[in-house]
Amino acid sequence: MKTIGLIGGMSYESTIVYYDLINKMVNERLSGLHSAKMLIESYDFDEIEKEQSSENWENLTKILINSAQKLEKAGADYIAIATNTMHLLADDVQKNISIPLIHIAEAAANYICEKSMNTVVLFGTKYTMTKPFYKDKLINDYNINVIVPNSEQQEVINEIIYKELCVGIINESSRKVLLDIIEDCAKKGAEGVVLGCTELPNIINNANIPIINTTQVHCIEIVNRIIS
Repeated sequence: MKTIGLIGGMSYESTIVYYDLINKMVNERLSGLHSAKMLIESYDFDEIEKEQSSENWENLTKILINSAQKLEKAGADYIAIATNTMHLLADDVQKNISIPLIHIAEAAANYICEKSMNTVVLFGTKYTMTKPFYKDKLINDYNINVIVPNSEQQEVINEIIYKELCVGIINESSRKVLLDIIEDCAKKGAEGVVLGCTELPNIINNANIPIINTTQVHCIEIVNRIIS
C-alpha cells in the first residue's frame, strides 16, 4: 500500500470525513484489519481563512507548498488537499513536489463524464464559484458546461459554508435555501450539482438533480491510487 499525504484542517469538519472515508474504503477493498497509510498536515483554519479574506494567495501558496514538501519528505507517495477552495493553488503545489497531487476537480470531472452529464452547477465558496481554477478545468479539459449561482446566491452559499458548516452547524433553514438555489439552477439547464466545498455534503445529501459529492469522489480516487 502507498501512503497518502493529506493537507487538511480547512476545515477540520471536512478532514474528519476524509479520514473516515479513506479508511473505510481501504478496509472495504482489503477487508480484515486493513486501514490506510496516511500522513496528515492539519492547519488552524482561522489563520487560513484570514489569509483568504485578505486575498493573500501568495502567502497561502507558500504555506501549502511547505506542507506538501514536508509530507513528501515524511514518506508520502501522493498528496491530496482536503478542500476544494485551496485547489486554486494546486498547480503551484504540484510544481514544487516530485510526487503526484490528486486533484479534486479532476476526480469530480471524471465522475460527471461517467454519468454522461453535459451541464452542471458549481456550488462552493465564493472563491470556487468566481475564480477560474475549477470552472476552467471542467470546461476546457473535460468539455463540461458549468453554471454558477448568481451573485446574491453566491453570497448566501458562502456565508452558510463559513459561518455554519465549517463549525459543524447544520440548520434546516439553510438546507432549504441551498435546495431552492439548486432547483433554480436546474431550471437553467443544470443536470447535476457539484458540491464543490468539502463541507457541503454534510448538509446536502439529496436534491432534485443528481449530486456530485466531491469529497467522496476525491476519496475514491485517492484509494484507487494508494492500493492500485
